[in-house]
Amino acid sequence: MQLSGTRKIDEMSKKICVIDGQGGGIGATVIKYIRNVLGETVTLVALGTNDTASAAMLKAGANQAATGENSICRMVKYADIITGPVGITWPNAMMGEVTTEIAEAVMSSSACKILLPFTQESVEIIGVIKEPLPHMVEKTVDLIKKILKNV
Repeated sequence: MQLSGTRKIDEMSKKICVIDGQGGGIGATVIKYIRNVLGETVTLVALGTNDTASAAMLKAGANQAATGENSICRMVKYADIITGPVGITWPNAMMGEVTTEIAEAVMSSSACKILLPFTQESVEIIGVIKEPLPHMVEKTVDLIKKILKNV
């Protein structure tokens, strides 16, 4: 597993893994919002299904970035919170970038999962209000803040 990063990592801070694929746009937006609200009080680990996604999330402010199935499967074990599109829990989602092993590792992790209801698959999630990405990310960050206060 290859990790890279540009920010100092506080060993005592909570670890939030942000998982994304393809261009990493959702993950990058999530990381920017979290960094703006929580600053350096959390460690943000960008986990990309490909190099482009990892690079976009690292550029957005992640402390570390790792790419690929093995890295994702390993790092989610150490996460306090995992966030990303709901497809990170579905084998073969995101145009096949989410492997069965990635989906299983995410769901087997003891971390709290905060999933954004974006999907390219032919799936509709009933009861979920479709909102623009910034609105969903604001709600995600609010929930992360509540979780961190209770830890």
